[in-house]
Amino acid sequence: MEEDPTLQLRVFDLNCWAIRYLSKRRQERVQLIGDTLRREGFDLVLLQEVWSEGDYSVLKETLGSCYPFSHYFRSGVIGSGLCVFSRFPILDTFLYQYSLNGYPYMLQHGDWFCGKSVGLVVIKISGIVFNIYVTHLHAEYCREKDAYLPHRVVQAWELAQFIRHTSKAADVVLLGGDLNMHPEDVGIRLLRACTGLRDAFAEAQRFEGCEAGCTLVPDNCFTVKTELQPFPLGIRIDYILYKAVSDFAVKCEELRTTTGTAPGKDIPYSDHEAVMATLHVRRQSRTPEPTLGTAEPALADAVNEARTEVRVGLQAARRRRYASGRMALLALLLLLLQAAAGLGSLAGWAPGQPLPKLSFCLLASLAAGALLLAAGLHLFHTREVKMLQGTEEEMRLALRALQGRLGAA
Repeated sequence: MEEDPTLQLRVFDLNCWAIRYLSKRRQERVQLIGDTLRREGFDLVLLQEVWSEGDYSVLKETLGSCYPFSHYFRSGVIGSGLCVFSRFPILDTFLYQYSLNGYPYMLQHGDWFCGKSVGLVVIKISGIVFNIYVTHLHAEYCREKDAYLPHRVVQAWELAQFIRHTSKAADVVLLGGDLNMHPEDVGIRLLRACTGLRDAFAEAQRFEGCEAGCTLVPDNCFTVKTELQPFPLGIRIDYILYKAVSDFAVKCEELRTTTGTAPGKDIPYSDHEAVMATLHVRRQSRTPEPTLGTAEPALADAVNEARTEVRVGLQAARRRRYASGRMALLALLLLLLQAAAGLGSLAGWAPGQPLPKLSFCLLASLAAGALLLAAGLHLFHTREVKMLQGTEEEMRLALRALQGRLGAA
């Protein structure tokens, strides 16, 4: 019997670092990325941090002849930054925005305004249905004191659940993006254990690029060298993950990363290195592949560790909610005292010289502003508490089910 032909899929993934007004030589680099993609002729392109729709339009115009199908995912205040270019028709799209994504008052980081999300596109190639996911998780600004770790763990959990529940009709699942997590971090272990996704770097038959597959390296002129001091080789936070769902086998034949400056140029494409994978997909007779059940002890450990991190975040969120609620209450009391003093002065009950009108109005405005700010923060942190509580409960139920199956085995 003749063996089914093998389908080759070449995938390109890059965090473009294209922040309008802030990213260095942004327009030049966006054009450089477009020219390179047009020349290289990948089958599928997954991009993050394309924050400007103008930049997306430039890329779409540049790549229109070789990637006739594309989609830009809109989310948050300034956008998700996610977009996909494909040589094959896009049959369906969907966007899921993560429930937690930093804090609006952390303006120096700005993740909250981006509306971090996961985008899904469905394509069909030679009768094979591909679910393609592209995402960008919350950044890690300080590894020693990572205030955003609980939010990023929640995002990893939601990403895993989203993939699990939306990929059942697919033949092949592919995830690319900047996950902002090291390979050994709890979020990555949770994501891979929940979904069964394989790491293209670990599975690749051939590798060429930065040592250890790092995608944020000190040699890149756009990286912040002080942040990488504990990691002399750099860190690997950009991934291509994949798995076969039905009667197919997927292998990573080759994985490459860019290595600094673009060929013939004096700048790199981004502050991140691009990841390029060549996947081979072929149909096979249904054989009992290792199922999720064989990995359940590792999954239970990952869920348990992730649940601990969520609990830590929940305690901190409750403290923030309490502090903002107390501030709102104090501002309200101050406003009521001023109102009472003002009414007393008008009625002639208040003895002595009343406050000057200007000072009274400024004090009242300050109290009203503090009340609105504190009330807004209290509502925000109340929502944060509920999201963390909900995720912790989901993890608790999942862990109980896992432990039940492990105990019965």
